[in-house]
Amino acid sequence: MGSLVSTQQVDTVTRHTADAVAKGARVLAGGKARPDLGPLFFEPTVLDGVTDDMTLGRDETFGPVVALYRVRDEAEAIARANDSSYGLNASVWSTAAHGKRVAAALRVGTVNVNEGYSAAWASHDAPMGGVKDSGMGRRHGREGILKYTDPQTVAVQRLLPLEPFGGLSNERYARGMTAAVKVLRRLPFLE
Repeated sequence: MGSLVSTQQVDTVTRHTADAVAKGARVLAGGKARPDLGPLFFEPTVLDGVTDDMTLGRDETFGPVVALYRVRDEAEAIARANDSSYGLNASVWSTAAHGKRVAAALRVGTVNVNEGYSAAWASHDAPMGGVKDSGMGRRHGREGILKYTDPQTVAVQRLLPLEPFGGLSNERYARGMTAAVKVLRRLPFLE
């Protein structure tokens, strides 16, 4: 387990964990910063009993903290996972067929089956990115490279040219087009 990215992030993880414990969550593993390993280390942490009134239950912590939630069945697990304003990454642990079915029901940008994150991250041809409040576009794959482009459509009318042809002057062409439009307006099938 590597270090976090900043002192601010260590503070966020510490604050989220302490809030959960103060409101009744149990620490099953980890739970504290490890300055003895370096200034930005926090122990991998597993919490049980996390509820929605805890900061950890509703905000993105972006640290080595996992909250366990007990559910009755697959439908409740999917509903619980989707009941968030965030949707960056999810991980489903099951048989491959069952994991793919559950993964397809999750509203997140990336889902790994029987892996935490690196399988999708290493798939450079597959788009990566979040949805909902975690959605800031895509990286990797065709979708990722397209975010650096500004598409433009250029369409040229070829059926009815709107410019003089055959050596006509602009004035003569304009008179001819005006006369043609007047004739077309009198045709009964255009009413």
